[in-house]
Amino acid sequence: MQHLRPLERCILKLTAQGVEVDEIARRIRKSPERVEKIIDWTDIPRSRPLARRSPSPIENRVMALLGQGESHAEVGRRFGRSAAFVRQVEGLGHYRRGTELLRRRPTGGKA
Repeated sequence: MQHLRPLERCILKLTAQGVEVDEIARRIRKSPERVEKIIDWTDIPRSRPLARRSPSPIENRVMALLGQGESHAEVGRRFGRSAAFVRQVEGLGHYRRGTELLRRRPTGGKA
């Protein structure tokens, strides 16, 4: 059930609790027909989309600019965003770069 989207999980949970389709539709602001389709779609096997594992271009650029000594506010002005947004992008970039490094396998050299 983890491969399902949050809305799909919510609908299935309510269905399992015995809530009627009309009530589920009212709660999530969808038509009863749409809720029934969503329930039917959850039975169709599908693969999960691959999560991006390496930093995105904006994450790389933000980390590079910060590495060159620019402040979060300066980088934010370049992108038309706030310093808080830049900090968030930087953190995600570092996380992805770190997980990318952890996945790499040694190629025969000494570590």
